This record gives sequence, C-alpha cells and structure tokens, in this order.
Amino acid sequence: MAPGLRSNCTRCGTVLRVSRVDPLNRHLALTFAAMVLFVVVWEGMLMKVSAVGIVRETILESGPRELVARGLWPIAIAVAFTTAYAPLGKFLATLYVLIGLKLRHPPPRIRDAFLLSRRLNTWCMLEVLLLGVFVAYTKLGDLVTIELGPAVYALGVLTVVWVWAEVAFDPHAAWEEIERRGLTHAPMPADPPLAWRPGAMGCEGCGLVCVPAETDGHCPRCGSMVHERKPNSVSRTWALVLAAVVLYIPANVYPVLTVIQLGAGEPSTIMGGVEELLDSGMYPLAALVFFASIMVPLFKLLGLGSMLTATQLGRPGAGASILIHERTVLYHVVAWIGRWSMVDIFMESLLGALVQFGRAVTIEPGVGALAFCAVVFITIFAAETFDPRLMWDAAGRNPHRAPASRPDGAALAPSASAS
Repeated sequence: MAPGLRSNCTRCGTVLRVSRVDPLNRHLALTFAAMVLFVVVWEGMLMKVSAVGIVRETILESGPRELVARGLWPIAIAVAFTTAYAPLGKFLATLYVLIGLKLRHPPPRIRDAFLLSRRLNTWCMLEVLLLGVFVAYTKLGDLVTIELGPAVYALGVLTVVWVWAEVAFDPHAAWEEIERRGLTHAPMPADPPLAWRPGAMGCEGCGLVCVPAETDGHCPRCGSMVHERKPNSVSRTWALVLAAVVLYIPANVYPVLTVIQLGAGEPSTIMGGVEELLDSGMYPLAALVFFASIMVPLFKLLGLGSMLTATQLGRPGAGASILIHERTVLYHVVAWIGRWSMVDIFMESLLGALVQFGRAVTIEPGVGALAFCAVVFITIFAAETFDPRLMWDAAGRNPHRAPASRPDGAALAPSASAS
C-alpha cells in the first residue's frame, strides 16, 4: 500500500490498515520524546497541597505507596502497572525495535519485543491518568490549597505526544521491515499468497494470514501460536462476565472513599460521590464520574452479554444475523471504552496520597475501590477473550467453514480468517 491509504474489511468495515508517510522514523522520534516526558512525569513533583499550615509535596509514586500502606496492595499493583510498568515496557520495547532495525546487525529477538510493545497498548493508561488528575484537582478545591507541579504539565504533553505517535504509526510497516531483514520466526514464502488456501488463518499477534500447519502451528512471522478462533472464547468470556457481574454489586455498595474532617466523616460509595458533586454544583464532573464509573462497566457487561447470547443461541438467518454489523462496531467500542473506568481508581490513589493532614482533613480509599478495580480489569480481559468472528460464524456468513455447531471454534474445519 502506498502512503496515506486506508484498507477496510469489505464485509464489516473494520479498519485493517492505515499506511503512513515514513512511519518508522516518525514513531521513533515521538517515542523518544514520550520517554523523556515519562521520566519527568514520574520523577517531578505532581502537586503541592497545604492545609492548616501543613504543606505536602507528592510525586506520582506516592499514590501506590499510600495504597500499600493501607493494605490495598492489589489496587497499588494495578495503578503502578497501568501508569508506570506497562508504559515503560512499551516505550523501551518500541525503541529497542525501531533503533535495532536501523543497525547493520540488529539485536536478537526484535520480533518478540515488537509483539510485546503492541500487546502492552491495552494496559497503557496515561491518558486516563491525566483525566484522573483533573478530577482529583477539582475535588480538592474545597478542602485544601493546591499548586500543580511540573509532572502534571509533562503528563499533558506526554498524552498528546503519545496519541500523535500512535496515529502516525503503521505497525504493518514495522513487520514488513522485520520480514525484509530476515528476522522472522520462520522463513517467509518468496511470494505472499494472494488467494485463500485451505488451512489459512489470521495471526492474532501480527495479523499475517498464514497456514500454521506448515510451521508447527506457529505464525512464521512473529512466532505466536495461531488459532482459527480464540480457544474456548465463549465459555471463557461468559466466566469473566459473570465474575464481573458478581463484583459489580460490592463495587457499588461498599464505600470507595472516606473524607474525614476534624475527626468526623462518612464513607462514600460511587453513587454517593456523584451525589456530593451534584450538591456542590459540579455538574460536568458529576456526569463524568457517573458515566465512567457506573455506566461504562454496565455498558460493557450488557454489550458482551448480548454478543455472547446472539452467538450461542442465534441461528443463521434468524437471531444470529440481527444487527451483526452494529454488533461488530459495538465490540470495538466495548474493547476501547473499558479503560476509562480506571479514572476513579487513579483519582482515589491521588487523593489518598495528597490529603493526609491528621485530624484536620484526611482522605482514605475504601474496600469498594478494590471490587471496582477488579470489575474494570475483568471486563478488559473479557473483551480481549471474546472473538467477534464467532458472530459471523453463527450468522452463517462464512460458507467456507463447517456449520458453527461449536461457537468456540474448537472442532471446526480449517478455513480462512474472517473479519
């Protein structure tokens, strides 16, 4: 594909590839800039707060530390992973790949590093962290005096640079360069097949359409195990959805935050926090918290439940074909939107670290936050586990495949990968 072109699936409309002008060099420059800003974000002062003559300066690392001190170490791990370790791993792996491809003798295992960098995309939540900082800053306005530090401004610039880097990048160009340099898992065919062959499948790792039977079940380019459909997709997704439904109840019943002023305070649930914001006249912020913390998880659970039900119970020409294009779009929305529910967790992490002024005013995260964080992670895993191609199998839109009597795809005959 020439630069500046877009390729879409002719059946469901999903974007397959967007080619860019000089994608590797641009992505390298922007990733290097993002790495520098990332160091400033984690090492610079985040906020300075003061109350009753006491001044506290915090960095971003203070939030996870405070959570560990209060026994909420699972939330601390989640916050540290999504805001520190996952972005750091992505930036370092990307730099390793793009710099390595410029060397005469590339370093080893470039394909594995690039595969890792792409898979970490789901868990890099710096843009959600920026929104969490904004929410925390707004909520603290009535309690303490706040001064923003350089880390906040660096985080804003980092978010813009990172989004720019992803928009300017074409991952397929990097895979093609890895092929050209002979750094693939197995030898690639001299001429790529332009027609479907029996046994051909789409690699979930790099997108290559290949015949894994010819390479011991692995993708010849990236080395990932290739499956015609994600193994046990329906049963695994149902298990995760039901687990999230169970945890969604304590997440909304138990307190997620307690504000203690002058020795008195009441625990607050997610809905209670929304009501407090409404009482304070912060209507846009109340709408944001209500949407991200209550509606988004519920929307994901209902969306995944409807897709699973149509896949299992629908039949070709009947229920399985109803709104199938719209359900495909719904899947991509569900897979993308779930990360934004972490804004409430990031906010509570920041508030717990910033507001510790003894009996004057203290903010403590509650156990409801633990259940809510689990709901967010489980729904992300559920969206990753579900295979939207099964909806097209159930609707009978893949005539080259055996009848979809097994929605998980475990016992179906080999065929080409559908959209």
